[in-house]
Amino acid sequence: MQHKNILLTCVFFAGMIACKTTQSTVSTTPAAPVTVLQPYGPAWAALWQQRSSEYKALCFQAYNIARVRLDETLSQPGSQPLAIVTDIDETVLDNSPYTVHTSLKGQGYSEKTWAEWTAKAMADTVPGALSFLQYAATKGVHVFYISNRAETERNVTLQNLQRWHFPDADNEHLLLKTTGSGKESRRAQVAQTHKIVLLMGDNLGDFAEIFDKQTVDKRTALTQQSAADFGNRFIVLPNPMYGDWLPAMFEYNYRRSAGEMDSLLKKQLRDY
Repeated sequence: MQHKNILLTCVFFAGMIACKTTQSTVSTTPAAPVTVLQPYGPAWAALWQQRSSEYKALCFQAYNIARVRLDETLSQPGSQPLAIVTDIDETVLDNSPYTVHTSLKGQGYSEKTWAEWTAKAMADTVPGALSFLQYAATKGVHVFYISNRAETERNVTLQNLQRWHFPDADNEHLLLKTTGSGKESRRAQVAQTHKIVLLMGDNLGDFAEIFDKQTVDKRTALTQQSAADFGNRFIVLPNPMYGDWLPAMFEYNYRRSAGEMDSLLKKQLRDY
């Protein structure tokens, strides 16, 4: 009887250990990973922009080409004043800290948080931008900054540009958004008094109106048609964090939830 009780006790404890082992195995099995492109994805883009030497190399490459093109223009006779038209954000000023700040909190862009960031007037320069524009200024070329920042950001934007000693950082040369986000009318305003020799930006809308609010496929086709302009009159800077390339994939409908946007973006990816 005693042996039987000992046997039963051993069986009981063995069963308990087996159950505990099974429970431990179940509880420690990692859940399947969930990939979320929105709103966390831009943090990866900002990481690349902040830490990769390749990003810096692309910026230097863009501004090196810009200098070659400018010198070619300067070698030709002409009496009309010359101008460079440039975007600001991700073209001459680096706003990647804003993207890091919002995306790691699971937030997207908002006018409120953006205004809080620009109010600091602490954005760093995009590699190569300052030296190129200062060089252009020494050649008598005027620089016009056409940006879709709001008029309420005018003073802090000038403060940020002046902090780094960008040329022509004054009210006359800073053309901000008034009604729509299109820049064609502001480019035309500059063209009334100057010959625009270069257009610089990180978004296709910085170069021509035909690119505004187009679908992904249409943007691709128009880019192919304009291939000869890139590296000549159009100087493109890299920006993987934001731009019209992104909302084009969800039809510029900013009212969609983060989940809906995430789903639509994943459908755009090519797998094998």
